[in-house]
Amino acid sequence: MAAPSEPTAQAADSDETARGPVDRVAALRRGDRRALAATVTALERLAPEAPALLQAMQPHLGAALIIGITGPPGAGKSTLVNALIGHWRGLDQRVAVVAVDPSSPISGGAILGDRIRMTAALDDDGVYVRSLSSSGYLGGLSPAAVRIVDVLDAAGFAHVLLETVGTGQNEIDVAEVADVRVVVTAPGLGDDIQAMKSGLLEIADVLVVNKADREGAERTLHQLKGALSIRSGETARIPVLKTTATTADGIADLAAAIATAGVKARRQTPIERRRRRARYLIARAASDLVTERIKAGGTAALDALADDVLAGRIDPRAAAGMVLGG
Repeated sequence: MAAPSEPTAQAADSDETARGPVDRVAALRRGDRRALAATVTALERLAPEAPALLQAMQPHLGAALIIGITGPPGAGKSTLVNALIGHWRGLDQRVAVVAVDPSSPISGGAILGDRIRMTAALDDDGVYVRSLSSSGYLGGLSPAAVRIVDVLDAAGFAHVLLETVGTGQNEIDVAEVADVRVVVTAPGLGDDIQAMKSGLLEIADVLVVNKADREGAERTLHQLKGALSIRSGETARIPVLKTTATTADGIADLAAAIATAGVKARRQTPIERRRRRARYLIARAASDLVTERIKAGGTAALDALADDVLAGRIDPRAAAGMVLGG
């Protein structure tokens, strides 16, 4: 069963592609769900009309607060997102969610499960939920997710939540895209707390111990506070909160902490925040191109460079710089 918050993309495509990009953007800003679904699909797939749509959206970008929700598997991120949706909708604020799933976009995997957990999104025109595959990006985000963020920003959503793949410290790419980064854990995750300390703590604006009604929640809270206490600067002052998303306990405090972090993020101009996301897209594209070129091999120059690395005459980083021409 597809979530009512997201019209079927194929049904929207046939009608909406007939509209020009300016008309399409005007329609999605009016709250037209079909225009929104079709535009998201066009940007996700990089359809031929995607560049024109991006151009038409430019005057309407930069108002949304982009919030990354990340952390180890089992922390209850989807349930927490659902609770945040309920809180903000209670304040009559529009909310969009991009739920990045590690499964194949063909088989579906956990996408349906994520939508079912986000029950606050059902039958509510003030909420939009889009699931998409991570497409093998271990950083937790694919470039398509960043393009979709722009659509949701242009559509006038106050909050855009990015829930990323739960693979531990590899998810730090969310730091390049989100204005506010919320790192979620839960008691009983064992070694995942250690992984968080070595990676995700570096990017967090807010730390959350979810499932706080479980045994060990206080211990996990103290572990995280202890890890922060030995750090210096802004990292040492990160708020550490407890929530129980299933009952909404602590959600108001979390929303307040996100708002505070959002004020700080907005000290940068909208163009500065968006430029950071553009740099991320360029870095991703450059990485893909270089990887494809190196894996293909077959040129005398690349083979000679590989031999130099094997022989220790040059280190891999220097070799990479030569491939990039720098």
